[in-house]
Amino acid sequence: MSTDREHDLVVFGATGFAGRLLAAYLARQAPAGMRVALAGRSRERLEKVRSDLPAGGRDWPLVVCDATDPAQVTDLAGSTRVVVTTVGPYARYGLPLVRACAEAGTHYADLTGEVLFVRDAVDAAHETAERTGARIVTACGFDSIPSDLGVHLLHREADRLGLGGLGDTTLLVTQFSGGFSGGTIDTMRSQLEALEADPSRRRVVFDPFALSTDRAAEPDRSGQRDAMYVYRDATTGRWTAPWVMASYNSRIVRRSDSLLDHAYGPAFRYREAVGFGRGTEARLQAYGLAAGLGTALAAMSNRYTRSVADRLLPSPGDGPGEKARAEGHFRVELRTTTESGRRLLAVVAAKGDPGYAATAVMLGESALCLTADPLESGGGVLTPAVAMGDALVERLRIAGMTLTVGKD
Repeated sequence: MSTDREHDLVVFGATGFAGRLLAAYLARQAPAGMRVALAGRSRERLEKVRSDLPAGGRDWPLVVCDATDPAQVTDLAGSTRVVVTTVGPYARYGLPLVRACAEAGTHYADLTGEVLFVRDAVDAAHETAERTGARIVTACGFDSIPSDLGVHLLHREADRLGLGGLGDTTLLVTQFSGGFSGGTIDTMRSQLEALEADPSRRRVVFDPFALSTDRAAEPDRSGQRDAMYVYRDATTGRWTAPWVMASYNSRIVRRSDSLLDHAYGPAFRYREAVGFGRGTEARLQAYGLAAGLGTALAAMSNRYTRSVADRLLPSPGDGPGEKARAEGHFRVELRTTTESGRRLLAVVAAKGDPGYAATAVMLGESALCLTADPLESGGGVLTPAVAMGDALVERLRIAGMTLTVGKD
């Protein structure tokens, strides 16, 4: 392991809700000899977090860094080989660190679910990161590893069996149990405020190929709009409802395809939904979820009703308790029809609250993968599948997640 920098891995935002979970995970899983540090605005709070960590992390050095101080952020990026950050909303706080890591040749991982931030990161840092070799990897949590690695598994299996490219590909969320944190709510609020401040950015939010490397070069792929209605899935017979994360996850998957020069195939089409059962009760559940989602989005989108919602929703720094995190779980099923007509099924599942317990595993293993594994990918603003691919799949399997692929 290289020793030309002070640290191998820095956890930035270690005093936040997600940051504390990530630090605890890394204290248990980081190999002996890996030089890990904790970073945040307050030394006092960092000391408290460190004192509560498992034994492996109680002697980690502390780095005081304010995300809004360019000099401190530049020093942080230059002091380490890898930064993993939970400091959000990323559109508000993340871009200086992305730029600094790209300039310094420092690998980077986050758990953003903000399409506007990723678009800005691509525009600001992709070419620089290609030059320096920095892997700037966004979306390393429940947004969007199950989606991105699920399609990666389908692509690899189709390629292994000589089945040609992928065609219509659908992710169905078939199990989900978990809670929301104040940080997640703050992220949603930040994106809505950005659209209010600059309505022209709606073009980015509503463009299915918003994160592509070259939007003008995208092939004609009609039907790529996110499913915003209840429908019955033709393959499984399940009633489905819109999935709140689909509009972000789908763009990450399409960015992977574009970074790979459209290796998924010219007929590749992708969408996500929540899958219920096949009968009348399932149909009613699907319509109920769609109505609830529409009401929540309408409340958050209106500045007047948003103030009321803010009083009812968790504040930044809050999140589900230990019992809820332990009892959570998720399962997603991805189905595709290849160019040869063969059908494939990939399953990604994990125990633990998806947004927090499971995300700590996904983000933690992403950080360890960037720090310790011999990866073949070059630099740039990348996705988990493109940056880490099979190496991350294997790490997550060892960590207890289910990632399988085979005949449907």
